[in-house]
Formats: sequence, C-alpha cells, structure tokens
Amino acid sequence: MKKIVMAAAGGALASVIATTQLVGPLIAQESARSTSVYEQLDLFGDIFERIRSQYVEEVDEGDLIEAAIDGMLTSLDPHSSYLSPDDADDMRVQTRGEFGGLGIEVTQEDGFVKVVSPIDGTPAAAAGIEAGDFITHVDGESVLGLTLDEAVDLMRGPVGSEILITVVREGEAEPFDVSIVRDTITLTAVRSRLQGDAVVLRVTTFNDQTFPNLEEGLNEQIEAAGGMENVKGIVLDLRNNPGGLLNQAIRVSDAFLDKGEIVSTRGRNPEDGDRYNATPGDLAEGKPIVVLINGGSASASEIVAGALQDHRRAIVVGTKSFGKGSVQTVMPLRGDGAMRLTTSRYYTPSGRSIQALGVSPDIVVEQPRTPVASEEEEEENTVFNRSEADLRGRLDNDSLTEDEVRQIEEDRAKAEAAAKLREEDYQLAYAIDILKGLTALAPQDQ
Repeated sequence: MKKIVMAAAGGALASVIATTQLVGPLIAQESARSTSVYEQLDLFGDIFERIRSQYVEEVDEGDLIEAAIDGMLTSLDPHSSYLSPDDADDMRVQTRGEFGGLGIEVTQEDGFVKVVSPIDGTPAAAAGIEAGDFITHVDGESVLGLTLDEAVDLMRGPVGSEILITVVREGEAEPFDVSIVRDTITLTAVRSRLQGDAVVLRVTTFNDQTFPNLEEGLNEQIEAAGGMENVKGIVLDLRNNPGGLLNQAIRVSDAFLDKGEIVSTRGRNPEDGDRYNATPGDLAEGKPIVVLINGGSASASEIVAGALQDHRRAIVVGTKSFGKGSVQTVMPLRGDGAMRLTTSRYYTPSGRSIQALGVSPDIVVEQPRTPVASEEEEEENTVFNRSEADLRGRLDNDSLTEDEVRQIEEDRAKAEAAAKLREEDYQLAYAIDILKGLTALAPQDQ
C-alpha cells in the first residue's frame, strides 16, 4: 500500500514541476481553446435562434435541440446516439428480452441501413432477411440521407401492421421488395437441443436471460442424453447473433473456461481500462467445443468466440464475423432520455482488437445455397440408392450377432441423420463432424 501512495505522490510532484516550468504557454493555450469553444457555442445559439425565428415553418424547439444533440453524437461513430425518452425505454425493454418490431439488428453504411443480423423466430427472419442486406427504401421512401435513428423510426409501427422494405443483396442483380408484418418480438436467448451425441446451444442474443438460459438448456440436454459421459461435445451457435450486454458475454465465456483472461477494455485514459478473468469451473467438463460464427455475429458474440479461440478451448467454424470491437455505455440524461456513447474498445485475451476486422474462423465454411432438386432428379437418386439388401432372394449375413447388426443399424441411422442435417444446415453439420473427429482423437480415459 505504501508503494502505491509513494508512486502517486511522485507523479503529482512531477506534474507540479512541469506546470511551473510551462505555466505561461499552457495558460495561453487553454485560454485560446476556451475562447474557441465559447465562440462556437455562440454560433450554435445564433443558428438556433435564426431557425426558430426565420425558418419557413414553425419548428418544435425541443425536437430541434434533440436533433442537434443526436447529430453531435452520430458524427462520432455509427454506434453513438441520443436516445429520446421513448427510445431509452424501448432499449431497456429489449435488454429484458421483449419488444415490438421486425426483429432485425441494423447499422448504417454508405448512407443506407445495413442488416447486421435477423433475429431467430421473428418476422424479419421468416421473411428471408439476411445478414449483410442493405435496406434502401421503407414503404417506398428512401432512407438515404436519414440518420440511423430516423430510418429505424420509419420501420417502427403498430404490431400487426404491414411494412414494405426494399432490399439490395449481394449476388442479386436487382433490388427487391419484402413485405413484413410487425409483431411483438419475444427473444428466446438460448435454444438447446441434442443432435446425435452433441449438444447444440443456439444463442440468439445477449440479454439478461442469456447465461441462465444457457446453463438451464445445457443441463436439460445432458440429462436427456443420460449424463455427460454420453455427450461427445458442444456446438455453440452464435451465427446472426448481433450481441448485447457485455456482462453476459463474459458469463457465457466463463462458463467454458477455468482460468485466464476473457476480455479487456481500454478507453481513452489508461486508468479506465478493465480486465475480466474466468473463474474456476467448466460447464462442459472439458468436452470439445465448436463455435459457429458468420457475418451476422457481432459485438458480444465476437467476445465469446475470440475468448474461446485464443484459449484454444474451442474451434471456430464458419465465416468472418461482423467486426464490432467497441463498447457503448448508456448514460441516463435529464428528462428520462439517455446517451449511448462509445467509451472503449475491447480486446481478446491475446491482445487483438477485432474492430473492423472481425474474428477469423479456424476453419472457413460457407453456407451453400442449395438448389431444390427436381422430381426427376429425386427419382433418379432413389433408383441408384438401391443396395444388395433391397434385392429379392439375397443371402443373409451369418457372421454377425443380432446385437452387432442392431448396433450397425443404429450407427447407420445416425450417419443418415447427419447427412440429412447437411442438407438443412451445412455449417452445423460440419461443426458436429469436427466434434466427432475431436472425440475420436481424444485419450480413451477422458
């Protein structure tokens, strides 16, 4: 404790000496800076008064000031903004897991609204909206030139009402319209299921319910499998997860790490940085983990993927993530509004920032767009899928017991189920195949 006090005292003394030596120039610089700021504030006041008194139509003074505040914040970066009292209330509701809307997480790029990711089980996901889509028009009105908040306001509306959005998608020659009916979005933070011998944990968002849902879902599937000894591994599916609360990303990472750093944050001032470390205990009990990501995996998702990847606790599979490596702090303001301000960058345990770069998967696996097979092709496949067992009068296999035959048939059924999954979700099937490979290579006593 004495060393800390001494170091602080030494620093203060050095500061006093430096200030004494440079007092004239520093005071002059500070005075000039203050004068410049006050002049600009006077300019703002002049413009405000002229708009209020001379604009062609009468304006609402409160709206004008809010627009000025929002413009100041949005000029900093795409994630800083002013939240009106209604918007602030909506945000608080969203972190609790239920809100009204389309079910998409958006950002702004080149003046247009870009979809970060659609949320599972929402109208936008059902309508086929994809991560990376650009929304250019809402009900025929262009969003070009609007702030992100203004564009989002256009997409809001009563539950049950219809909205027509115009979408530009890579690979599509022309923009196309998508009709969506607004609904109440109830987020299920984590969906869990058994896929063969693997537990699949589909994490759709990071809200207050994420870690409790994950823990509960994992335990349910372990019980359904008959115990952890029957579970070969875990797939943590973070595809199209737009992120959310930092503390939930830390808790989910900690769930599978026994020790070590999870993430660090660094603000403008070094003393504002924080480091978050794992605590003992691994919910997966050391079983192999595969993390699935894609271009819609952002922010908190990237924290989890980066932490498990850096600690070599998981293999990351899929495509490069979104690349949002900043942390926003929501600060309440007078009048029940709030300010969302980017206050720090975050870094993975190895010290890398994923800002604008994303998390690169260990194994790149694209999700193929599979064409629908024609009836003729299906009939042709059926003909060529016949085997010796289908032939009339074939010989029986007399070298295997009934139990051995039953085991072969069970293994074949699992393989066929895996093949079917490949058609439905190629990336997930690939992840499960990796788990099988890791399990086969693991020491037999594990």
